[in-house]
Amino acid sequence: MKRIVTLLCTFAMALTLGACSSGAGEEAVQEEPLSPADQLLVDVSGTYDELFTVICDPQYDQLWLEDCEALVGPDMAADAADMLKSACTGTIYGDEAAAAYADDPEAAQFDCYFINGPAQITFDGNTISGVDANGNEVFSHEYAYVQDLSLDGMMDGYLYATEDADAGEFKYFFMMPDTPGSTYHIEFRYGSDIDALTHYAEGPYAYWLAAGILTDADDQMIEDVIGLFCEENLADQGEQEAQAA
Repeated sequence: MKRIVTLLCTFAMALTLGACSSGAGEEAVQEEPLSPADQLLVDVSGTYDELFTVICDPQYDQLWLEDCEALVGPDMAADAADMLKSACTGTIYGDEAAAAYADDPEAAQFDCYFINGPAQITFDGNTISGVDANGNEVFSHEYAYVQDLSLDGMMDGYLYATEDADAGEFKYFFMMPDTPGSTYHIEFRYGSDIDALTHYAEGPYAYWLAAGILTDADDQMIEDVIGLFCEENLADQGEQEAQAA
């Protein structure tokens, strides 16, 4: 999640995905490992809620404060927590956001929610689907890997597409390599225009990057993802404060 915050200034992160193999029969015949793109769909299997809707719930305020205090001290903890939450809870995206933030760069925020209807999104093999807040299906399609894709050269991931003609704004899914097992959350974009999906500060998807957490995430996963978010974005600041003291 450091990428979501630092993309407002400079954006860089790399993760390594492992491949899987299995044995069968008396001599344990080894299967071909999955490609990183196919392995990612395996690793993110599950149903997801919006990450920041979950972790910005007031019941977790104390976790935010404790994690921030450990990194920047008690005097700055509350402001740091508010800053981190604000950076990822924008309510506008696309051309509206690009225009607003061009006039007031200090107000820039990322909208990290799900757009165009779904309240939950499920990854099940090659099928990606979403339902609204009432449980009604918004979309459901089978997707296949198309190519590696970069978000303005700052963030790399994998592009998947469906052949369904009625997919609309769910034609493509641009998945970052985050998984519940590695970073306790996932990050992705979806839409109908590949080129537009590659730009973070212009076009119809400007300042939008969806982030999800498993609907059945336990308290430990929620604690871990908040801790990771704070550490990635505040560790350097805490070190600078310590050196200046």
